[in-house]
Amino acid sequence: MKTIITKTNFNDISSEVLIVGVPEHPENVQGWDEFVATFSSRIPEWVKTGDIKTGFKEIVKMPTLNEQPFKRVLFIGLGATKALTEDKLRQVFAAVGKELATNKAESATIWTAPFTNGKLACEDVVFAASESIGLGMYRYEGYKTSSNEKDHSFNSIQFLSNADEDELKAAFEVGAVHAYAVNEARTLVNMPPNILTATKMAEYATELAGKYDFEIEVLGKKEMEELGMGAILAVNKGSVEEPRLIVLKYAATDTWEDVVGLVGKGVTYDTGGYSLKTKDGMVGMKGDMGGAAAVLGAMTIIGELRPSKNVIAVIASTDNMISGEAFKPDDVITSLSGKTIEVLNTDAEGRLVLADAVTYAKQSGANYLIDVATLTGGVIVALGMDKTGALTNDEAFFEEFMQASLETGEFVWRLPLTDNDKKRLRKSDVADLNNSPGRDGHMIFGGGFVGEFAGNTPWIHLDIAGTSDAPAAHDLGPKGATGVMVRTLATFIERFADVELEDN
Repeated sequence: MKTIITKTNFNDISSEVLIVGVPEHPENVQGWDEFVATFSSRIPEWVKTGDIKTGFKEIVKMPTLNEQPFKRVLFIGLGATKALTEDKLRQVFAAVGKELATNKAESATIWTAPFTNGKLACEDVVFAASESIGLGMYRYEGYKTSSNEKDHSFNSIQFLSNADEDELKAAFEVGAVHAYAVNEARTLVNMPPNILTATKMAEYATELAGKYDFEIEVLGKKEMEELGMGAILAVNKGSVEEPRLIVLKYAATDTWEDVVGLVGKGVTYDTGGYSLKTKDGMVGMKGDMGGAAAVLGAMTIIGELRPSKNVIAVIASTDNMISGEAFKPDDVITSLSGKTIEVLNTDAEGRLVLADAVTYAKQSGANYLIDVATLTGGVIVALGMDKTGALTNDEAFFEEFMQASLETGEFVWRLPLTDNDKKRLRKSDVADLNNSPGRDGHMIFGGGFVGEFAGNTPWIHLDIAGTSDAPAAHDLGPKGATGVMVRTLATFIERFADVELEDN
């Protein structure tokens, strides 16, 4: 998608659709009189009668009335100008994106002035538009047979603004990269499990490495056996598909130090193993690799924007199936760290694959760790479908992460991890740890188990079981995979590049 930055001149528009924000008092918008003179002198009357709406996200479409170069105007209500925030801009422009997709528009022009206020500059508007229109337009076509209908692809956005052209283009490019990366992650999660296997995910990561000059390492079953990755291998025992441990390294400095490790759960399908899910509970388990998709999406943004922070991404990928070889409750397995684990629940498999992945990230030089996983139903019970649950062992590290979360508008809520919780994880007659202490505090025990392998390394756990998939269309996209945490992880890496935490 390309962009054109043009000074505010309604006669220079070269797009099909002109997008105009309408606040409660549009007459206060700089240039409003010029727009009225260009489009129609009746606009003030239509605003007054409600034919053009000012309510937040209310959309009205009108064809051009005179000889304007654009075919129609899309008016979108903004509400009170002072109440506009970055998050509300995302919602507005995502709604615009959905409307453009519905109408199969190929180009649009955005007049930036109505969207600005004392807190939001033109650069903020351009970034939000680029990011959120891309998110709002996302569709997963899947594998339906195609028709002979002409393909309408949206290909350009023009901005009318008097701000610095170079700054606006830079803001546009960052927003476009964010949208692209999130949509790539969404597509990975939406793919069926017979197509997106661990091997295919590794191939995708290999293409990513080639595109962005990342160092890549892919470990197969044989290499895992040689290293002693007993946790991920146990989960893989019931499968005919080989597991993969995918490692991407982004070296921003000459020395491999001060490294952030992003660790993703890549379970491409989860039956629950012998702790079998119900038939309804199994539907949608193709998305159990949402954490891996989030990490790969974040690495796409990192590859494009090249922040000055060393990053290692580690993804443990397998499916969790049933066969005569599958692992079972009462098994004892030995992880890469050397810690032994009593298996009480084969459906608590995500924490097992993360255990080996976190250990490998530490062995590969990670000084900080963030793991992302569709880990527990417990996080949905605790927080609902719209909040990502978090645990941490380091207050300062988590506070820096939360600043990135606030910037992207992806809601994260921290739960406690106490010494009593750790004691229950370590309660076993036959091993160092058990993988399922009980249903109470389920999210805490799932993430806390992973924390046992992070040790003293500053660590954040993100449980996206509720937020990785939307049961219905939402503000920033359609039903299905959301690509949650892609933007926050990448934004955090960029922000954290200039941060030094004490005692690390």
